[in-house]
Amino acid sequence: MSDRRLTLGILVSGRGSNLAAIVAAIASGALPATVGVVLSSKKEAQALQKTGGAPAYFVDPAGYADRAEYDGALVNLLKAHGVDLVVLAGYMRWVTPTLIEPYRHRIINIHPSLLPAFPGLRAQRQALEHGAKITGCTVHFVDEKLDHGPIIAQTATPILEGDTEATLSERILHEEHKLLLSAMGHIAAGRLQINGRIVSIGGMS
Repeated sequence: MSDRRLTLGILVSGRGSNLAAIVAAIASGALPATVGVVLSSKKEAQALQKTGGAPAYFVDPAGYADRAEYDGALVNLLKAHGVDLVVLAGYMRWVTPTLIEPYRHRIINIHPSLLPAFPGLRAQRQALEHGAKITGCTVHFVDEKLDHGPIIAQTATPILEGDTEATLSERILHEEHKLLLSAMGHIAAGRLQINGRIVSIGGMS
């Protein structure tokens, strides 16, 4: 994938801050990619207004019998738009093998904790309730288990005295944007090597 610009398929469900960061990085020339399509599981997702002109679709989960059938519809749209790399950017659905298999090691997710700590929803609240002193964010490949796939990169964020879920989330989000773009840059340049759960970047694990 290093010989041409990546075509991205961005899956969203919310406000789209990571999508906006991706679009801005592409526009500035910092990320050698193009957004091929944006797919949302929520009709009201603000992310649908932040695509930078890329095609965007609301795909209603209610219209499908189960998660696998829904993911099959997503795969058809991703393939129709020539997607190389799928990015889960605030996407609030657990993906099935129907989506994973055609894009094995080509689906990445950004999660607001230092995995394997605090997987799943409300990771920032989990960290606060656990009394953790440090949390952060993780970019990882997606596999069949929730927030489990091989880790590409992580950034630590200290938990400050008096932090709330909102203040901690905002500081982590700032780091998410940088980490996600860095990881995508490595993928675009063909620098990643995967050996089981170990992901090496430029020959360094």
